Amino acid sequence: VFCFSDPRTDPWPLVYSPLPVTLIFASYLLVVALGPSCMRHWRALELRGLMVSYNLAMMALSTYMFYEFLVTSVLDNYSYLCQPVDYSQSELGMRMARVCWWFFFSKVIELLDTVFFILRKKQEQVTFLHVYHHGTMLFNWWSGVKYVPGGQAFFIGMLNSFVHIFMYGYYALASLGPRMHRYLWWKRYLTIMQLCQFVAIAVHSSYNLFTECPFPDGFNLAVFLYILSLIALFLHFYYGTYIRGKK
Repeated sequence: VFCFSDPRTDPWPLVYSPLPVTLIFASYLLVVALGPSCMRHWRALELRGLMVSYNLAMMALSTYMFYEFLVTSVLDNYSYLCQPVDYSQSELGMRMARVCWWFFFSKVIELLDTVFFILRKKQEQVTFLHVYHHGTMLFNWWSGVKYVPGGQAFFIGMLNSFVHIFMYGYYALASLGPRMHRYLWWKRYLTIMQLCQFVAIAVHSSYNLFTECPFPDGFNLAVFLYILSLIALFLHFYYGTYIRGKK
């Protein structure tokens, strides 16, 4: 199954060929590499109104995607242990495929996170973890939508959308300025929530590597290895920010 693209999603924007996402990714890396040197000649942009609007919009999109993942999986009696992809043209099968596409497209939009950091001269925020996570999620979910839009993959999208509701809520508050800093004491718990998400996804994807489940093992293995890399990077960030930083 994994070798053949899903004919339902192939005609959808950015899906048919890897060329569009590759060009988007190349442009993203170009901005990351050249953006800071270009901004050296300009003052940092504040962008407060734009940042608040963007973060609230992303929070709303995350809420919509979480709702769609959750409700569609419940209505279609999805299993959290083993769920093959529904490749039919059924209403629920198409509904799940559509929210998977929106989740992929949200990863395209999220590249703006980095652009805003660079425009505001917050270069310290553009870390390897940040660029790696944003860039790789783009390709991961392009392949997800092209080959397996649904099935086991729904769990990743649902969990990540849920976490992003809080993440973009935090960013929206932070973008209001210094007067909001006293309400942002929960940043550490946001990182813990992200780590718990990764552990849950690792358990979820690895379980099916040892059981008979009609969902591509190659996809589950790729997810498992990728999630291990994120757990390692986020643990390093957590230690550097909240443990060593406090000392």
